[in-house]
Amino acid sequence: MFVSKRMTGVALAAALMTTTAACVTDPVTGERGISKAAIGAGVGAIAGYFGGDLIGGRQDRTEKIVGAGIGAVAGGAVGAYMDRQERELREQTAGTGVEVVRQGDEIILNMPSAITFAFDRYDIQPQFQTTLNEVAQTLSAYPSTYIDVYGHTDSVGTDAYNMTLSQNRAQSVANYLSSRNVAAARIATQGFGESQPIASNETEQGRAANRRVEIRIVPIEDTAA
Repeated sequence: MFVSKRMTGVALAAALMTTTAACVTDPVTGERGISKAAIGAGVGAIAGYFGGDLIGGRQDRTEKIVGAGIGAVAGGAVGAYMDRQERELREQTAGTGVEVVRQGDEIILNMPSAITFAFDRYDIQPQFQTTLNEVAQTLSAYPSTYIDVYGHTDSVGTDAYNMTLSQNRAQSVANYLSSRNVAAARIATQGFGESQPIASNETEQGRAANRRVEIRIVPIEDTAA
């Protein structure tokens, strides 16, 4: 699905009301999955990113960015700045399977495993590098943004293993962006393991959807301007 419109306040509120996903264990087979109530909870998870704090906290991130000499955008110019960036990202990712979600002045890129990672791997698949190169080019051209990279897995494996795998996936994308001239001071990573599925882990298609990385792009605003 390619999201072509900004999420409305009503849609965002509805998403935030979505039941938090929870892993359950079948008492007969011992297999783990997610409850029916959790299907689609990833929409709520994505919605929760908007307006939430940045990884590591905004104050600490801002200090690092200022130290790296990266400037901010004047408050009145933020909307247009993010509009241009969103338009370029949509053009560059059209037809690739990457979802672009916009809420207010923030953007989320949802990158499923079909184009990013093979099962149980965290090395970026070669066929995705072209798309990621385009994304990096835009992120580099619009330097006045924070970039949070979130990693996710399916439910195969232990919680601890999946947490490490998700962190490695997020770090792989972050490292790749840095190698393509996106300032490392702008980037932070976090792994969520299997805790935020967006589909059922009972099917391969669902598990593939859950093995994903999301990139959150947040403007660095000059509140004094």
